[in-house]
Amino acid sequence: MHLVRSSLFVPGHKPEWVPKAQAAGADELILDLEDAVPDSHKTAARPLVRESVRQLAAAGQYCSVRINGYATGRTLDDLDGIMCAELRAVMLPKVEKVQDLQILDGMLGQLEQRHGVPLGTVKTTLLLETAGAMRNAYHIAVANPRVHQLVLAAGPGGDAARAVGYQWTKGGEETLFLRSHAVLDARAAGIPYPMTSSWWDIRDLEGLRADALRNRRLGMRGMCVMHPTHVPIVNEIFSPSADELAHARGVLAAMAAAEAEGRAAVIYEGDMVDYAMVATARELIALAESI
Repeated sequence: MHLVRSSLFVPGHKPEWVPKAQAAGADELILDLEDAVPDSHKTAARPLVRESVRQLAAAGQYCSVRINGYATGRTLDDLDGIMCAELRAVMLPKVEKVQDLQILDGMLGQLEQRHGVPLGTVKTTLLLETAGAMRNAYHIAVANPRVHQLVLAAGPGGDAARAVGYQWTKGGEETLFLRSHAVLDARAAGIPYPMTSSWWDIRDLEGLRADALRNRRLGMRGMCVMHPTHVPIVNEIFSPSADELAHARGVLAAMAAAEAEGRAAVIYEGDMVDYAMVATARELIALAESI
């Protein structure tokens, strides 16, 4: 799994929107066959999405596809309609329990074989938008090797708000536990870059910035965003800053000097630094280099 700081949804039946979305600079585009597509357009959207997946892969743009959930009766047809060698990941809505992704795993395996795609190629993004998924996230993730990403829905008025019953505020205190718990479950399951979708106000960019900062401090590594104008802010917040990188390099230099003197710890900028901090500094530098 590579780092995804920003994910931007694109309606699957609007391929003409894809170039503009790609130009926004999001690390991931999520081609949507679910909520963003009217029922009357869902069947026709499948080949359009498949072609967009191929074109984006050729252009070096990472993308995934949100399919329709089991209750719609469209899940299998969606997967069959979009399956191709370039498809990297799908997102299943309304997940509740381990068995939901086990069923998806079986569908994907059969379709990979049917379409000549190596078994296990298509990964799964675990979307937490139901109370069941939020409570069972760790167990769902570790039970299915296709799960490579976790996204918590924590915005206003949608499925997650209805499922949990919280009243959304810009301060985010009502979803603090949910976001913290999602980070813990993701990291414990070996998912290094948990994400959230928590800001839907298109015009309030300062509010977005504050929300992104809160999410990063909690351990989130990116956000799903609703509009292209949100992408640059989210990418900035979830990228190591120049000050952070300078501090990390200073930690490495200070520890190298301490080791040369036979010591395993040193005081750097007023803080005690040891090998655990060295590992953190190296991880931050590697993260910046990967970006």
